Order: sequence, then structure tokens, then C-alpha cells
Amino acid sequence: MSSAVVSTSAAQGRPFVFIEEGTEVCPQPSGAELFEGRPPQRAFSTSVFSTPTSKDARLAGVTPASQLAVRPAPEMVSSGIAAMDALTGGLPRGCLTEICGPASSGRTTLLLAALAAATQRGECCVLVDASDALDPQSAAAAGVELDRLLWVRCGENSSEKSLEQLLRATDLLLESGGFGLITLDLGDLPPQAARRIPLTTWFRFRRAVEHTPTVLLAVERQSIAGSCSSLLIKLGLIKLGDRAGKHSADSKFQTPTHAQLLTGLEITAELVRSRMDRKPVRSAEITFASKTAWAG
Repeated sequence: MSSAVVSTSAAQGRPFVFIEEGTEVCPQPSGAELFEGRPPQRAFSTSVFSTPTSKDARLAGVTPASQLAVRPAPEMVSSGIAAMDALTGGLPRGCLTEICGPASSGRTTLLLAALAAATQRGECCVLVDASDALDPQSAAAAGVELDRLLWVRCGENSSEKSLEQLLRATDLLLESGGFGLITLDLGDLPPQAARRIPLTTWFRFRRAVEHTPTVLLAVERQSIAGSCSSLLIKLGLIKLGDRAGKHSADSKFQTPTHAQLLTGLEITAELVRSRMDRKPVRSAEITFASKTAWAG
């Protein structure tokens, strides 16, 4: 039989004797034989220190996947455009939705339609306008009830100052609560300025609006919120109508010229990302028309 004396810091310097497997455990020799002046210690078998815990004890704090609560799908509300509701199911409450597209791609059309639908439901709404671009008369003509709309104007200074004011105002609005729809109009900001918003800010916005009945809608030239948005819609312009009702060339994203009287737009909307369903969503695209007020 062989033995070894081991002193550990956990045992505060007290010696322990470890006996090799298969040997008979016997009383430890006297303290004089091991350490002069120390009292004799009890010998322990290695099986005492290697006793495995049971499987049930190790898994006691683990919740099986079958017992995990399924997160309910968010409530969807109308965007104000039937074709868009057919594509996306509407706008999700408690989530961040991004609408992006170039100039004259229908961003303002969809923005005003969403505000009109929300105010007509009796909800109080907010438009945080980064470029002071809203025309109240056009909003009223689109069906927006202005007495239910809070217009936050941030476009009196440079783009950097406007962006800073927009972020501060959004934080305060999300913290206060009570709004059915909060829209952030970043469409007229240069893309390089809009991309300065850190991803952590969008994550904070998403967490602030979560578990609330508020729809958070961001209108931009390009998608900048990344994975923080639950719904991403990309808009594009197909055709432009002139005074005679004819269409110009079919070049995509064509912008109007000064020689044309704009009577309407044919807009394409592509569903790029949706987290509303458990399975991945295939890219889908629709087309809808928008007419100016004087075109009837």
C-alpha cells in the first residue's frame, strides 16, 4: 500500500491522505511519523472525493424546450393601404418597422396612410420629423386627423443637430407611452448621417416599445436598424403618370422631371424581412397606385 500526504489551501493546511484504488484503507500512522507535533488525521478513500452527482440533480435547473412559453404573435393594425396589409398583415404593435426607399418611391404616401389609419382609429400619434418636411395640408387631405397628431420638428439646424434632437425626442416619447403610432421620418437625411445612429440605440428603442401597444415606424432611404426591426419593407418607383395619363419609360426608380405634371405613382413594395412568423418568410412583392389630390 502506498499513500501520499496532500495539503490544500481549501483545507486550510490540514493534511489529507489519499489511498490508491484497490488498497485496504487502514488507520493513518501516528502524527509523529508524518508531521512531528501535529495530531493524527483520518484517512479518506479517493471514492469520497469522486462521488458523482446524479443526472437529475444536474438537470434540476434546466427547463425542457417543450415547456418553454411560446411568445405570442404581436397584434397587427392596418397600414392604411389594403395592398400593403395583404402583403405584411399590417403593422405590428410593440415592434419596430422599417420602410426604406429612394426619393419619390412612395415613402410619404405610406407614412401619411399609416397616420391617417391610426388617427381615425382614435389613437394619438407622433411624427418626429428630422427634416421639417411635413406639409399639414397634404396630411389633412390624406385623412390624417391633425388634432390627434403631435408634430415634433427637428429640421431647423444641421443634419447632426436634427439627428440628435430626433433621438432625444424618441427616447422621451417611448418612455412616456400612451401613443398608438410613433413615426420617425429620416427620409430626407443623407444616408451617411442616418447611419451614424448606433445599433445599440435601435436595440434600446426596440426594447422600450416591446410589450406596449405602440407601433414604432421608421421611414428611411436605406435600412439602418439591422436585426432590431421586426418588419422591413423596401419601396421602389415603377412608373410616373403625366398630364395626358401616359406613362414614361419603364426604368425603375425614375424620378420626375420639371416638364411633367405628377398625377400619380405606381409603387412597388417588397417584403424583405418579417419576424411575425416562426418560419422564414420568402421575399414577396406587390404594386399599388397613388394619385395626387388634383388627379381625382
